[in-house]
Amino acid sequence: MAAEIVNPRSDSSTDQDGGAEPLDSFDPAFALHRGGKMAVQATVPVRDKDDLSLAYTPGVAKVCSAIAEQPELVHDYTWKSSVVAVVTDGTAVLGLGDIGPEASLPVMEGKAILFKQFGGVDAVPIALDCTGVDEIVETVVRLAPSFGGVNLEDISAPRCFEIERKLQERLDIPVFHDDQHGTAVVTLAALRNAARLSGRAIGDLRAVISGAGAAGVAIAKMLVEAGIGDVAVADRKGIVSADRDDLTDVKRELASFTNKAGITGPLEAALEGADVFIGVSGGTVAESAVASMAEGAFVFAMANPNPEVHPDVAHKYAAVVATGRSDFPNQINNVLAFPGIFAGALQVRASRITEGMKIAAAEALAGVVGDDLAADYVIPSPFDERVAPAVTAAVAAAARAEGVARR
Repeated sequence: MAAEIVNPRSDSSTDQDGGAEPLDSFDPAFALHRGGKMAVQATVPVRDKDDLSLAYTPGVAKVCSAIAEQPELVHDYTWKSSVVAVVTDGTAVLGLGDIGPEASLPVMEGKAILFKQFGGVDAVPIALDCTGVDEIVETVVRLAPSFGGVNLEDISAPRCFEIERKLQERLDIPVFHDDQHGTAVVTLAALRNAARLSGRAIGDLRAVISGAGAAGVAIAKMLVEAGIGDVAVADRKGIVSADRDDLTDVKRELASFTNKAGITGPLEAALEGADVFIGVSGGTVAESAVASMAEGAFVFAMANPNPEVHPDVAHKYAAVVATGRSDFPNQINNVLAFPGIFAGALQVRASRITEGMKIAAAEALAGVVGDDLAADYVIPSPFDERVAPAVTAAVAAAARAEGVARR
């Protein structure tokens, strides 16, 4: 069975509010969402009794019995190896925050159709009515037999870190928190190309990240893994450093492998002379702080809808500017990463997604740009048809190289 992208156009005369005019009569977003954005579609025909006897009883019993005797056959004779659970608790949805599981469903449906559209991967939205770490973990573990992978989505920090870790420990299928790792993969790809454009290596750069939540922590880890010269991370109280006594466990770990220069104080202190600014905070950075960065700096201001540094300001001082928005060049968009990452992991039936697989995804994504590299083109478009195949192949090869592939 497959999740199909649909554009439902059922009767729009139903009142939403006691006889008031329907919302979709004046807003195209509501019109598109009426009835949801997904449907289930069979991949085999059921036209007559012979088809029915094969697709269902009695034919299905043979397949069930075979799987009972050899459980690994489930990957060959069901959709398990090609379907991902998109799981949320609705606590950190887009820029809307804690809006609950029901209100998160339009986003989870959207994520599922992006999996299908850009990676050929079927996905099922699952919005959970619980927020406790152990509740979420236990629920997902019990759902896991139906799926080949789990994509955690829009779960607030710091719980998201613990949930992902516990699920990775208990499940033998890929578990991937896209808000963390998808953002990090695309950011690294863009940074590799920006460095290449300027004739520098990753190791020549000092980066500053604004935001120590899910994305900020993951980006910092990936940049260190990729060999960044140095990276400092700032939260609302300033630079995350070992001398602070107000750090969470996650930030204490972050302080242990970042900020080799030992910078303390506010974000602005770290930006002085820095080569790279990466914004995943939603705050605002003063123009004077951007002006204090090194010559030929890179500014990746990714907050949506309002970047931490507006591109018009960033272009005054930076050689390369990227945002999270689709109406400016160099959009850092997770859809460039997660469909291909899961497609590659599922292709080889990987037991997990490793750091090496994520680095391989970033390198493949950067490679798509090739000789067309330019200041306004350090990352490809999500609609570039080369993206998903390149990422899929690289991730599958890395899984085999790292010993987590099972076929």
